[in-house]
This record gives sequence, C-alpha cells and structure tokens, in this order.
Amino acid sequence: MNAIIVTGGKQYKVAEGDTLYIEKLPSEAGDKVTFDKVLAILDGDKATFGTPVVEGAKVEAEVVKNGKGKKIIVFKYKPKKNYRRKQGHRQPYTKVTIGKIHA
Repeated sequence: MNAIIVTGGKQYKVAEGDTLYIEKLPSEAGDKVTFDKVLAILDGDKATFGTPVVEGAKVEAEVVKNGKGKKIIVFKYKPKKNYRRKQGHRQPYTKVTIGKIHA
C-alpha cells in the first residue's frame, strides 16, 4: 500500500517502512507524527484520490533525527563592477520512518 502525502509544501509517495528526509518539523527524535493531508491511497489495482484530501486517511511516522543538509554556496557577482557576495546555507531537515497507513 502506498500513499501520497503533503508536508512542508512538497508531495511524497510513501510506503510502510520507508525512510525519508522532509522539511524540518517541530518534533524531537523518537516522537510520533501524523500526516493527515493524504492526497491519494494506492492499494494494488485500487486507487482512491481525494478532493483535495482523502477523508479519514492518515499516515503515522516516527521521527528518527533532526539535522542539517550539506552546505551549499550562494555566490553573487556582477562582472566589472567589483561586486561579490559569498554566503553559505545548510537546509534543516527531519528524517522520518513511515509506520502505518490508515485508509
């Protein structure tokens, strides 16, 4: 069984036991979280799509850890004008393991 959920402004296709990195949640490691914005439930041949969400459907998950991604460099410059700006960024994330999908 698969489900399509929305969290952090992004959509994810998840199955039971999957591990994924999502936008940071205000939860600590070991906490249980519930995603109730389920757009679709895919179960073999049968598919249920919501308008916009499936009523009564939810996906339970457990927070594994919170962390920061690899550093990316944001470098801006304008040629011949002596304008240079260098800035680093590390995006925070939450690693979750999908538990049960309730349809």
